[in-house]
Formats: sequence, structure tokens, C-alpha cells
Amino acid sequence: MGDAALLSLLTSRPLVVDGGLGTLLTDRGADVTAPLWSAQTLLEQPDAILAAHRDYFEAGADVAVTASYQVSESGFAAAGRDAREARRMLARSVELAARARDEAGHGWVAASIGPYGASLADGSEYRGDDGLDVAELRAWHHDRLRLLADAGADLIAVETIPSLREVEALVLELEGAGIRAWVSVTPDGERLRTGEPLADAFGLAAASADVIAVGVNCCPPDQVRGAVEIARSVTDKPVVAYPNSGEAWDAVARTWHGTAGFDVGLVRSWRDAGANLIGGCCRTGPADIAAIAAALA
Repeated sequence: MGDAALLSLLTSRPLVVDGGLGTLLTDRGADVTAPLWSAQTLLEQPDAILAAHRDYFEAGADVAVTASYQVSESGFAAAGRDAREARRMLARSVELAARARDEAGHGWVAASIGPYGASLADGSEYRGDDGLDVAELRAWHHDRLRLLADAGADLIAVETIPSLREVEALVLELEGAGIRAWVSVTPDGERLRTGEPLADAFGLAAASADVIAVGVNCCPPDQVRGAVEIARSVTDKPVVAYPNSGEAWDAVARTWHGTAGFDVGLVRSWRDAGANLIGGCCRTGPADIAAIAAALA
């Protein structure tokens, strides 16, 4: 099932994106506090990744987002790993999600492309202060985007992007990659983490024929509706929304702080505002996805 079938279905009903992979792995005893995050589990416990995807499909997810968010050659090298391992893990991430999808008998696999800042493991993806220009970001994303495109995913999930520079770089890199994508940014109110208006990011991404949806992820739930409305003001393309629990990530202590406030009662308001792909990000699990699926049924 490819992006054409996905787009066709999106015209009839909202689809459910899965929840936080790291959250579920942590709950099951995996250590995702190392610089490679869930990519460490991908290396050492692939069956745990497969089980997580299976559980999200069972909970009602239509789309599995792969464990490739943190996987990059430079990130693996910084952690003392071989770049060839990174390439193998990119392919493995898609294989595991596709296996879970095929076992479920339905759904799509979205190969995760996280921002450059995520590879630094210092919280840069929530600040956008990576220091790279558009050309440098394009070069960094080039190979892994194409490796994921060739690995058999149904589409690419470009996610948690903090800056207009990186949105531009990824949109340019999608040209000629032979795969469609959604582009999801991490907002701060009505702006990106680097201060540019959300509308500019959505408009830039939506103008690309390779982008099938735009939206937000890993933001507090109470920011979603406003972001969806902004997206709807600049494009008729589908809108994706998958917030975190409302807690805040401390990159120094490598832990979450605050109180979880993922109120699935908000889900219908996101749908009513125009969201077509709805799910959860960090600190949300299968129970949250089941509740979202029920709310959208």
C-alpha cells in the first residue's frame, strides 16, 4: 500500500499515527538514555522494536513510524559505532515496521527522519541552534533520506524540525528521492523554535509536490489546535498532528519533567480543526493511541 492509497483514505476519515517508541521501550526496561536513544535498542534488541510496532497496530494505529529518528552515520560515529552499522540500522528500522504492518494486515510505514540536532543528543532539535546552513543540512540528510526511501517504506516522516532552514533543506532533498513525505515541525506557539512563523514553514513544505501533509509533533497538546488552524490557512493538503504528553525534556539530565496532560478529549477538536493524521509522540503509549482511535471512530 503506497501513498496514493493513503491519500485516498485520508479523504474519507482521519488516520491514527502510533505513539512514542522510546516511551514504550523504556516502560519495558530498555535503556534509551544513551546518545543513540532508541537506536541503541534497534542495534541490540530488534525484537523489542518489532513488539512495540505490533502493539501500536493492535491499539488501533494506521501508521507505524520507524525507529530511525536518531540513526545517522555521524551520530553513530560519535558514539563509537561504524557508519556501516548506521546504514544497516536504517534498513532494519523499516524492515521491522513493515513486518509488523504485514502481520497486522493493514496500515502504512513512515520512515522517520529526525532533525540534525537530534544526532547531537543535546536537545538541539528543540532549539534549532545547530549552526548549519541549508547546504550543510542538505548534505547531512542526503544519504540517509535516500537509504530510507530505498528501504521499502510507504512514505517518509520528516519530524520534529525546529527551523525554516531545515524545512527548506529537507524539501529540496526530497526532490528526486522517489518517495512522498509529511513534514512536521516542533512549534513554540505560532512560531518555530528558531522564531520563524509556522505559516512560513507549512507554506514552504506544502508547495512541494513530494510533501503529502504538513503539521506538528512533539509539542504540548494545548498547542496543537492553533497549529492545525495555521496549517489549514495556508494549504488544503492533509495535516498531521501528534503531540507529546505535555511534559518537558531536560537534555542535560536526560529526563522528562512536569505532569502528563495528554487529554484525548482534545482529539476531536484537532480533527474538527482539520487534522487528518493524528497520534502521539514522546511519553504517549498504546493506551493513548487506543483512546485516540476510539475518539476518531
